[in-house]
Amino acid sequence: MPEVHFFSDVTEETGKLNHSWKHTVGSCHALLALRADWQAQMELCHRELGFEYVRFHGLLCDDVGTLVIHNNQPLYSFFNADCIIDYLLSIGMKPFIELSFMPGGLASGKTTVFHYRGNVTPPRNYKDWVRFISKLIDHWAKQYGIKEVRKWFFEVWNEPNLKAFWTGTMKEYFKFYAHTAAAIKDIDHGFRVGGPATANNGWIEEFLEFCEEQQIPADFISTHHYPTDAFGQPGDDTVKQLAASRRSVLREQVQDACRKSGSKELYYTEWNSSSNPRDQMHDEPYSAAFIAKTVLEVDSFVHGYSYWTFSDIFEENYFPSIPFHGGFGLLTLHGIRKPSYRAFELLNRLGKILLHVDGIHETVDCRIIKSSNLIHILLTNHAYPTRPIEKETITIHLRNCRRPEAIYCEMIDEDHANSRRKWIEMGSPEYLSSMQLQKLQDASEIVPRKLRWTTQSNQVQISVPLLPHSVALITINLKSVHD
Repeated sequence: MPEVHFFSDVTEETGKLNHSWKHTVGSCHALLALRADWQAQMELCHRELGFEYVRFHGLLCDDVGTLVIHNNQPLYSFFNADCIIDYLLSIGMKPFIELSFMPGGLASGKTTVFHYRGNVTPPRNYKDWVRFISKLIDHWAKQYGIKEVRKWFFEVWNEPNLKAFWTGTMKEYFKFYAHTAAAIKDIDHGFRVGGPATANNGWIEEFLEFCEEQQIPADFISTHHYPTDAFGQPGDDTVKQLAASRRSVLREQVQDACRKSGSKELYYTEWNSSSNPRDQMHDEPYSAAFIAKTVLEVDSFVHGYSYWTFSDIFEENYFPSIPFHGGFGLLTLHGIRKPSYRAFELLNRLGKILLHVDGIHETVDCRIIKSSNLIHILLTNHAYPTRPIEKETITIHLRNCRRPEAIYCEMIDEDHANSRRKWIEMGSPEYLSSMQLQKLQDASEIVPRKLRWTTQSNQVQISVPLLPHSVALITINLKSVHD
């Protein structure tokens, strides 16, 4: 098996790592944020992974109670919404507010989506809609202060280019956006509002053209993508869709959206390794490798890159009970850390100074990041399903590198930090005892191991094996220049 070689001069800095993946993370339905287990998992992700904002669907839905009709009169109640925001602020996070879905009392139709029946029709009367949004935003301005609310984001709707989420046309969405943005800006011009919140990079150019022509405010562009979008044929399963995709396709789409967005800040408010809410690869090391590779490829093009989602406490279709059911989350229902969670944990340790790297391979990617007396080498070995991939031996050559004090490696692969594998070995129990839960938590742990290295003149050389669909973080502790 031939070795794979990468070369870097630690004095050759090429730019800054922005950590855009930490800006926002996705959740499911807003009402779930009132659950104690949701809150515990959110706090864990904020503390260990560094997420700053959270975005969820359905804050305006009837079950949250922001507006209901009683005796033919509108009743506004922002208590539940405030409870959600109060919790986020209490742990040091902020809301990335998706303004959806339509309160039933304002809706023009009865079409709904998801288990919780979010109404996806335009407003019946725009004066009533504007009155509702004005009351809500004005309430938050008074409740939390204008200075605080200026730090939030207001995203108008969710994926209006899909009929499942918006029964109107593109033109009707633009009208809806214009009324909503105007209502928000009338409260305070410094409040941030944007869209079009589309699937698969849709409507960006048309949206910006409309806003420019009509002088409608748009502080940022938001959109979504998944590597399964627009690949394969209708009815194909996830593996077939991914097999038809292209390596680094999400980077290509981000670059295209960045070009279309011009000077506007670009936020991807949903992405994942697939759009299938029951994809077993979400629970496997495959997802960890995909995540680490993707976020480092797109980091320089986006202001925020929000993974969908942080938890399997998720009820779009139904609420499952199986611990590992292929859900979108980084954490299982019980809070067991998946390999995908561990990938974000390793990413959170990275510094911000990127080094130039020479070397190329079909499945292996290498990023080297420097900070103070640390050098981090982030390796991934990833390929889409059905594509060739095998175990590789990776050798890193670092020039102009001070002598290390220690080098250690942390792995995510089939044999390391793989809680799903342990669950399968247990017999795949649907309900867990406290002892089983602890064993799965233990199996998810990343265990650092020391690496040997060689030095010659001012060059350090390190070798490490890399299994298919794996992530390795090599940390080099350098001797101080005064030692």
